[in-house]
Amino acid sequence: MTVPPFPGAPPFDLAIIGAGVVGCAIFREFTLAGLSTVLIERGADILSGASKANSALLHTGFDAIPGSLEAALVREGHARYLALHRPLGLPLIESGAIVVAWNEADRAALPGILARAHENGVPDARMLSPEEVRAREPHLAADQQGGVWVPGEAIIDPWSAPLAYVHQALAHGGTLLRQAAVTGGEAGPEGWRLATSQGPVQARVVVNCAGLQGDLVEAIARPSPFAIRPRKGQFVVLDKTASRLASAIILPVPNERTKGVVIARTAFGNLLVGPTAEEQEEREAATVELAALEALLAQGRRMIPALADEPVTTTYAGLRPATQFKDYQIEALPERRWITVGGIRSTGLTGSLGIAAHLARLYVRHFGPLTPLPEPRWTPVPNLAESAPRPWQQPGRDEVVCHCEMVTRAEILAALEGSLPAGDLGGLKRRTRCMMGRCQGFYCTRRLMALAAGRLPGLVQPAPVQEAG
Repeated sequence: MTVPPFPGAPPFDLAIIGAGVVGCAIFREFTLAGLSTVLIERGADILSGASKANSALLHTGFDAIPGSLEAALVREGHARYLALHRPLGLPLIESGAIVVAWNEADRAALPGILARAHENGVPDARMLSPEEVRAREPHLAADQQGGVWVPGEAIIDPWSAPLAYVHQALAHGGTLLRQAAVTGGEAGPEGWRLATSQGPVQARVVVNCAGLQGDLVEAIARPSPFAIRPRKGQFVVLDKTASRLASAIILPVPNERTKGVVIARTAFGNLLVGPTAEEQEEREAATVELAALEALLAQGRRMIPALADEPVTTTYAGLRPATQFKDYQIEALPERRWITVGGIRSTGLTGSLGIAAHLARLYVRHFGPLTPLPEPRWTPVPNLAESAPRPWQQPGRDEVVCHCEMVTRAEILAALEGSLPAGDLGGLKRRTRCMMGRCQGFYCTRRLMALAAGRLPGLVQPAPVQEAG
């Protein structure tokens, strides 16, 4: 459907639908490239969809399909994260990873895994004997049969990177619309007029990176060439005392459907076991089930027997926007002034910066030149990782509100203010780590409600505590 020409130039050069990690990286890329850019998110905060639940690993792409777009963009994203993480204040825990063989079939697959790693541009991957694996990871079960060492794999913070990308874009004139669900759109000679729940948005070019809603949004421009098949991954987070049991990221030999269950430390000091890989029709809710979680724990304890003595801190589940295709679905439609970014699955956190750079190249090829800002300002985000000092450790620190995760009052207030304040309680958690520790908010919720009252939708000032008697 077309509409008459816009009465003047559209207010934005580029509109991006979806503020997951990929949308946030694209927002940064094009704002710093000199375009007037708007990021449109239907949720109350960024990362409210698939991106809020991931395994927080920085991948080398060693196990991607050689020659695939995913392999190339994960490799590029990995390199760009290494270049950007210091000026943006982002953590990098250089743990490395070991693909561990647990039986004869696994061991027979290791040479192929190593050959694929080398083909994918990861030349420092190498074989490890069972003795070498044991020397690196003495807590692994004694029946492991060797592995492949991939030193470039690393642990990062799952949420600070996209937060930093958006902060930098906002600092350079980008626009973020939250609680703005895109409900339709009309293409005209000058571009698009998108209908959103916050009113119309006009832009010359639209990028669809709507994640779990990607095929539905794609129908605005054309019949979608892909169908989203949500794939649920459940995780178990073990107590911080368990992190001593694994130094490297412990990976299984993958199969055709899934990369399998991973054991890895987190940037916050815990130990993670997961995910499952379960296809479902539901796009919104990612539930956890006792049987699946018990199976995850059993598999983790099979690989590291000492996990049987470690308590569970929490569990969670996320949905990945898988499609019927194994590769990323990225395509420019010049005649429609539209760029499609779909099927970004578990590698999205690593691949996001590479995807953003790829889209910039597509834009130049099909829509015109870009004029990058000569000296962009850096906007580092507060550190949440245990690998560097945190505010509670500083002299004269403020009141500690969340004692499990050692989050101060000043951190809470900072997350509720500024150019990108938390839009909901989940956003506050992702900016500070509050309510994510052993008590899961049991002790700090009342104080957090008092601090956030009037700042977060739906939260009110708690009633005064009545004294007994």
